Amino acid sequence: MIEIEDRALDTLLAEDPGGPVVMLNLLRFRPDGGRESYRRYVEALNRGLNARYGLAVEYLGHGGRALVAEDGQAWDMVALVRYPDRQAFAAMVRDPEYQAVAHLRTEALQESVLQPTTPAGA
Repeated sequence: MIEIEDRALDTLLAEDPGGPVVMLNLLRFRPDGGRESYRRYVEALNRGLNARYGLAVEYLGHGGRALVAEDGQAWDMVALVRYPDRQAFAAMVRDPEYQAVAHLRTEALQESVLQPTTPAGA
């Protein structure tokens, strides 16, 4: 699944422990222009959505050959994106401006994992 469904957002909010959330993004691009489409998606977010919802890219990296993984679990890109809270993430995804560019993400990706994470604590 590539697109974020409303019921997934509802679950994200229902399980909210409070505080910031860092979204783990594992991305596998389509071979026919996926990287370019994803670049356009990121540029669109940078034009105002990032600042409006307080998101910050904590880490962005190209995937290498997996050392320990099942076949097919190598990813083209990994991103860690911090949001002030889960409400900010859900509000961004539901924003009409975001929805107008979300197709670029869908067109870019062959496969994806989008997983909220919270600090493990000390």
